Amino acid sequence: MKRSDRLVSLTNYFLENPKKHMSLPFFSERYDAAKSSISEDLVIVDRVMQEEGFGHLQTIPGAAGGVRYVPALSKENGKQFVEELCHTLEDPVRILPGGYLYMSDILGDPKMVKQIGRVLASAFSNLEIDVVVTVATKGIPLAYSVASVLNVPVVIVRRDPKVTEGSSVSINYVSGSSRKIQTMVLPKRSLQENANVCIIDDFMKAGGTINGMTSLLDEFNANVKAIGVLAEADDEEDERVVEDYTSLVKITNVDLKQKYIEVKPGNSHG
Repeated sequence: MKRSDRLVSLTNYFLENPKKHMSLPFFSERYDAAKSSISEDLVIVDRVMQEEGFGHLQTIPGAAGGVRYVPALSKENGKQFVEELCHTLEDPVRILPGGYLYMSDILGDPKMVKQIGRVLASAFSNLEIDVVVTVATKGIPLAYSVASVLNVPVVIVRRDPKVTEGSSVSINYVSGSSRKIQTMVLPKRSLQENANVCIIDDFMKAGGTINGMTSLLDEFNANVKAIGVLAEADDEEDERVVEDYTSLVKITNVDLKQKYIEVKPGNSHG
């Protein structure tokens, strides 16, 4: 195989297998090339990845050493995307009765969801995450997008138990915004004890739902390593019950009468 062909194949392999540790002999055998040639290829791939701003190759020294692709969106690319997202969300036609914001089109756009997943996952790429957890239903596409970048499975917390998922653990929690008591359920088989978890959700107001998920995950002795949300509401009336989180955008003002929406970058690129 020519070097140019090998570089394309190598790059594709890393993009398809993020965070996966692979040895040099594996690539040497795969491409029938000397280790020295593979090492030179990896330097080229790493340089282009960093120049293009979508991650880097991490070299692991030692006898069991090798290399793995750490996906990450550059700060410049991430900031530009967040600014475009803010502009998209400020369209007055998105205002719904009750001061809610229509975001279903964004959550249904594969390209947009993929990019959101990249930005959120970039914030957590250096953490050891075993699983991404979200609550049904709107957070599901975002969770899968983040999980695909981190190369980990997705676990979905539901409101009601399903017969097909076996015995479950359930808790009652108080919704931060409505102050209503609600229930969430997680099948016992879905999550191993002591797993490192990343919680993903589409929207956070006071944080009651995320707080409920954290309490539910405590029943599995899970370690919540990261919390990521697409949008957060900047509402002084509701006391935030979640502190350590990453948000892409912050909805600071929704004026129903003036048909005006103000959206600012969240704390990921604030």
